[in-house]
Amino acid sequence: MKGRGFGALFVENSIYAQPTNAALLKIQSTTLIDQFIAPAQALLASLRRSFLLIPRMEGTKFEEELKKNAARLARRGRGILAADESVGTIGKRLIGLGLENIEENRRAFREILICAPGNEDAFSGVILFHETVYQSDSSGRRFMDILAEKGILPGVKVDTGLKPVNDSPGETFTSGLDGLDERCREYYKQGARFAKWRSALRIDMGKRLPTDAVINENAETLARYARVAQGEGLVPIVEPEILIDGAHSQQVSADVARRVIAKCYEALRKESVMLEGTLLKPMMIMPGVSSPEREPISPLQVANFTWQVMSEVVPKEVAGIMFLSGGMNELQATENLNALNKLSDSKGGAPWSLSFSYGRALQTSPLNVWAGKKENVREAKKVAAGLALANARAQMGKFEGQHPSQMTGTTFAVLPPADLL
Repeated sequence: MKGRGFGALFVENSIYAQPTNAALLKIQSTTLIDQFIAPAQALLASLRRSFLLIPRMEGTKFEEELKKNAARLARRGRGILAADESVGTIGKRLIGLGLENIEENRRAFREILICAPGNEDAFSGVILFHETVYQSDSSGRRFMDILAEKGILPGVKVDTGLKPVNDSPGETFTSGLDGLDERCREYYKQGARFAKWRSALRIDMGKRLPTDAVINENAETLARYARVAQGEGLVPIVEPEILIDGAHSQQVSADVARRVIAKCYEALRKESVMLEGTLLKPMMIMPGVSSPEREPISPLQVANFTWQVMSEVVPKEVAGIMFLSGGMNELQATENLNALNKLSDSKGGAPWSLSFSYGRALQTSPLNVWAGKKENVREAKKVAAGLALANARAQMGKFEGQHPSQMTGTTFAVLPPADLL
């Protein structure tokens, strides 16, 4: 793994090898690593985590503030807008509409999302990309100040992207721990009160992915990030995304989600992260996009699987579960969230909020309505506000009537791990 945990990953991944000559040679070659290299690397990693990269903290001066802000982000009838796409990712969407991927176009579109009238009745928070933290609207008002005036907490994506795992093609880890404390401190100074870090794991039954080694590595990294973020006053959103690519069944999705999320909480507890000051951002439990189960799936079926998994593995101390919208179109994202909250109410409620942290399910229609034209800004803001309010109603299990999406038939593709943006 590119500079981190290489020996441990090498050994652990060997248990998945098929009994070929190459695999046998690989297993035999681990003897030296087992006896000498791996123990030394484990000791070095432990020392680095404990004393160098991330000083261990048993508590934080921000404890009450973190609990308050986590509860505020997870409050009933509110969710989070994820507008933290990297320059490359948002650029692909702009280019798809014939627009240049330049800062002014990125700023102008994010102004539509942030300044849509009435979105303060739907959003508790907005996740920003680094450049957006320092940008302003067309009149010169800082986006951070606009959000504060609306009573919406600003947050920031703090990881620096996905990197490939050298010994396991198709798998990734997330970079960004170096200098994380300084970045979090600066974002807090700018007005941010929460952070987001995303890992991405792929299901591939033929290759037996995700491997235990990569699950563990990503869980440990998420936990270290969460500890640093809390130490600097930012509520950490923990996002162990399981990509929807593949033909796997809904049951396989559920089984993998259990493994991944349970390992995350094991790592978070080990790092002494205060769970009451955190949020989880998982996927809803659905079959892979190429699965024959995909098309006939109903919102209630998604809700039942999702409820079961979350109930089993998410500790009750966690403030909220803010689902991502990967693989769902705008209508599906609302209907599935609505069904999940109706199911929760029928069971007497959940110990944590069941809400949204949607990106493309809140952006695709406004982007297409705007299309880079000033004369379309007002209508694009209207659509953005409509989508926000529809999902706020769904968070309470009260969405009904016509959906405001302009793109209902479009299912959103998920970038594969190889697309390291």
